[in-house]
Amino acid sequence: MRHLTDDPGHFADPAADLTIRHLTDVDELELFKRIPYSLNDELADDLAGGRRRLDWMWVAVRDDRLLGRIGWWTLSQGAEPQQLDIFDVDDALPDDAFREVGAALLDQAGAHVLAGVDTPPEFARYLPGDWRDDPAQRRGTELRMELIERSGARFVVERLRLEWTPGTPIAAPDPRLTFRPFASDAEFLDVTTRVLTGTLDAHSVEELAEHSPRDVAEAWYDDEFARYTTPREWWRVAVDDADRIVGFVVPARNAYHPIIAYLGVVPEHRGHGYIDGILAEGTRVLHEAGVMHIRASTDVGNVPMAAAFARAGYVTFERLVNMAWS
Repeated sequence: MRHLTDDPGHFADPAADLTIRHLTDVDELELFKRIPYSLNDELADDLAGGRRRLDWMWVAVRDDRLLGRIGWWTLSQGAEPQQLDIFDVDDALPDDAFREVGAALLDQAGAHVLAGVDTPPEFARYLPGDWRDDPAQRRGTELRMELIERSGARFVVERLRLEWTPGTPIAAPDPRLTFRPFASDAEFLDVTTRVLTGTLDAHSVEELAEHSPRDVAEAWYDDEFARYTTPREWWRVAVDDADRIVGFVVPARNAYHPIIAYLGVVPEHRGHGYIDGILAEGTRVLHEAGVMHIRASTDVGNVPMAAAFARAGYVTFERLVNMAWS
């Protein structure tokens, strides 16, 4: 590979001047964090909690100048990497240099981190809500996506990242609905399986192309819902006056924030405005627990769900682009 001269618009030989390596000590976090990003403040806790590893965090450096970095994340200590969520190159570099450094990071770090992994984990990029209107953000994002695509990935979805804060009104309870906890894990699986029919969620649609709704629901439960340590009583089933299940909501807290983890309406009750009352109930549960904010997310293309969050006072503070390898 070529290396960078002191002029960021130039390349020259030899390759040895550009060093690509993983971190060797937590003290090197400050080097890794020289490129601003919304996840930087979480890195130390992620390392301490086993969600990141030093040998999953790589840098491209020349003469103590950080030219790029890449990092993977996992949900729990000891698991394989589950997401490539940090991939940055110095925005001062011209396009060709940006591509060269980025491709080298993907190749060299990926060969180490993903050795023995059949399919690389999904790529996730957290972005300002108006990233397309910011020339620097748009350029960097599109160059990253180009590099990820060249490595064999494809675009999956763009998502809205949403936040509710205290002081935002919560809608009055829907008089048509009553809420109760789930009677059992079996009931939870039954309801989540039903909600998957006709889903507009891009990840769910992809999973359903290869697995049955029940299998997808069970994987959700095992990989995500069962791991929440917040009270199961927060999870609410919505029933109508005939005691028929209309939908559900899962308020919870993950490793970072209080969240609306999931909500949905079963197919036969969609189109009647029930989603607003269900979301309000989940918001109310967390607000009464004293949280200072609530996070949520939904696909840009899931227009009905995005509209429900907007009506409930959730504000888009960020966007998220996902790409995946097959």
